[in-house]
Amino acid sequence: MDKRTLGRDGLLVSTLGLGCMGLSYGYGPAVDRYDGIRLIRTAFDSGVTFFDTAEAYGPFANEQLLGEALAPVRDEVVIATKFGFKEGHTTLGLDSRPENIRAVAEASLKRLKTDRIDLFYQHRVDTNVPMEDVAGTVGELIREGKVKHFGLSEAGPQSIRRAHAVQPVAALQSEYSLWWREPEREILPLLEELGIGFVPFSPLGKGFLTGAIDDHTQFSTNDFRNIVPRFSKENRKANAGLVEVLGRIAEGKGATRAQIAIAWLLAQKPWIVPIPGTTKLHRLEENLGAATLALDATDLVAIDAALRQIEVVGERYPAHLQQRVDR
Repeated sequence: MDKRTLGRDGLLVSTLGLGCMGLSYGYGPAVDRYDGIRLIRTAFDSGVTFFDTAEAYGPFANEQLLGEALAPVRDEVVIATKFGFKEGHTTLGLDSRPENIRAVAEASLKRLKTDRIDLFYQHRVDTNVPMEDVAGTVGELIREGKVKHFGLSEAGPQSIRRAHAVQPVAALQSEYSLWWREPEREILPLLEELGIGFVPFSPLGKGFLTGAIDDHTQFSTNDFRNIVPRFSKENRKANAGLVEVLGRIAEGKGATRAQIAIAWLLAQKPWIVPIPGTTKLHRLEENLGAATLALDATDLVAIDAALRQIEVVGERYPAHLQQRVDR
């Protein structure tokens, strides 16, 4: 697989990464340990060198799984993890105090079975802690050799500028896909200006863009999508038109909906590295096929024209989580 560079300090990663959250958290029951390790190692064998996790995924279980799976190839991969929640639990609120950042780094190093974190993201902006203190603390960890690069997740323009002025930001991780294009307004131009890479999570719209989900789909009781407004039964039905259009485009290219959605992201900027996640080997193979699917200017114009006719319905977060999104 080809490589792309995140940030101006030369963080080189595979064109597509693997978002590992769903193996342990968020989308129903965790996968069996053996199956999780097998999927991660299959991704590596297929050319993926960029793996994304967080202490909050589980919590802690996902880092442990990734650490075990990648231990034999540690020096050949880039591992990204995150800090920023109290005791690693998303339900307990935010905590980006310097002492917590340091504690998370030490704990994550042990769980990941490594001596350095390649990319250390602030999971969400903590308005109770000055961004300068956050960036400064990660900068100290970088100088100590425990962290290689600094990242932000779901941060807004002001927070990005403040952080970058203290410690260069290698990458911003935020949601971006054919059904969530908000980053195009302010974020992408800012990242281009500052030389920061972009790592879109949920590039397949939390699975909706694959066509595998419709208004009859039943999610597991512990699946995050049960509380997402965009995934209400009515909104899934209302958004079906987007999947239909994507299907027609995919058929014309001899590809799948997922491959078109990922290839579209790759075509936007050379410093964009999507991290689709999956628990299934056949979906992994499908997703990685997007790395070799080239969309030319004519394709992109046609996709934009088709999708302009579609209005996506429903918020991407429930109200209590929307408050965490930094502006």
